[in-house]
Amino acid sequence: MADPKGFLTTGRQLGPRRPVPERVRDWNEVYVPGGLLPIISKQAGRCMDCGIPFCHQGCPLGNIIPEWNDLVWRDDWQAAAERLHATNNFPEFTGRLCPAPCESACVLGINQDPVTIKNVEVAIVDRAWERGYVAPQPPDRLSGRTVAVIGSGPAGLAAAQQLTRAGHTVAVYERADRIGGLLRYGIPEFKMEKRHLNRRIEQMRAEGTKFRTGVQVGTDVDAASLRRRYDAVVIAAGATEPRDLKVPGRDLDGVHQAMEYLPLANKVQEGDYVSPPITAEGKHVVVIGGGDTGADCVGTAHRQGAASVTQLEIMPRPSEERPEHQPWPTYPMTYKVTSAHEEGGSREYAVSTTHFEGDEAGRVRRLHLVEVEFRDGRFVPVPGSERSIPAELVTLAMGFVGPERGNGLVEQLGLELDGRGNVARDAHYATNVDGVFVAGDAGRGQSLIVWAIAEGRSAAAAVDRYLTGGDSTLPAPVRPTDRPLTV
Repeated sequence: MADPKGFLTTGRQLGPRRPVPERVRDWNEVYVPGGLLPIISKQAGRCMDCGIPFCHQGCPLGNIIPEWNDLVWRDDWQAAAERLHATNNFPEFTGRLCPAPCESACVLGINQDPVTIKNVEVAIVDRAWERGYVAPQPPDRLSGRTVAVIGSGPAGLAAAQQLTRAGHTVAVYERADRIGGLLRYGIPEFKMEKRHLNRRIEQMRAEGTKFRTGVQVGTDVDAASLRRRYDAVVIAAGATEPRDLKVPGRDLDGVHQAMEYLPLANKVQEGDYVSPPITAEGKHVVVIGGGDTGADCVGTAHRQGAASVTQLEIMPRPSEERPEHQPWPTYPMTYKVTSAHEEGGSREYAVSTTHFEGDEAGRVRRLHLVEVEFRDGRFVPVPGSERSIPAELVTLAMGFVGPERGNGLVEQLGLELDGRGNVARDAHYATNVDGVFVAGDAGRGQSLIVWAIAEGRSAAAAVDRYLTGGDSTLPAPVRPTDRPLTV
């Protein structure tokens, strides 16, 4: 194990963030560069190497967390990187973006603060890149089989990399102009600089993966003809159909879905625009939705110079302590302060939007809301609590309801959907169409990046078995029927 007394002598310490006045003036990541290295070995030493490490169960990838904690504590960074990459294709993504259900399942967390697993993970992979431990892994020989992967988010990239390394010829189709899916255009630069994504893509190119950007399968390319061209197809198109808010004034200028707003800010960082077509500069901004996407909108609005930022959530404010009905090792719904919330603005809980008010030019100017209580399975307005707040830019960040409808992909392939509107699949990630598989949010529904990568790896193993007609050497961490230990 790591330091036998580490959990007794060392307290939990997270990587330091840059001062708010500094970081809101740029789009660089919020953390102090190199700030983890002076503290991370002692933090890894807090790991108790439990007899039953529940962190394994909390992580869909099955990361061998106690082992790489021990290796970091012993200053064996190369072995730690090898152990980390054995279960995770892209730890620099999860180390920055995953909400860390592994930490909620940490045994130390029963009565103390858990190990900073996520910080250890990102420190390992960042050092691995710096020291040249990460290199392309092209296959020794090609199988002669071809696979098309539709979608280049974390599930699609994981599936593509695994299948390429197994010797299959893989082409990834992405409808956007750049590879990465929501990693590219949904995640703001201050949460993950795109250089991390770019170098993984270059690694995959060096391994032999082909990328086709600007191609909407179902519109630009007939999905059925694509299936005939390839020996297998993996659908990893995500759950990109946004939940809408059907209230009066929704059609006013200035009311946008979050995924209409966020990609434009990222495109500025890519050099496509000098300034974004939709900007918060000088405006009163209201973000509807209290999740991670809402926080991304908040942080983006701060950097664009918003006059004010208000985030609305229909649920009541969570407790700061683990609720009794969400005991260890489940993932608790507790009050969280993200880096974006540290930067300013206000959050209002237990409120619901009733309508938007606009000016004579059709631009949104105010948002009307009412306080709500949850009774008898529904939200009930509190009489006399109606009020309005200024709103010149409104972003809807209320989550996603499933794969995008009407783009031809489902219809052209003849795919069946499940009761939630996701692409139906069996225990081997196979759809009702022979040779067509589905991984990630397209089959699972909106979920976490760590589940997307885990499903991409597992679907790749299923495709490999389908193509070779035998056992696969690729690991398969999860099945579609698996459910997380977290709630």
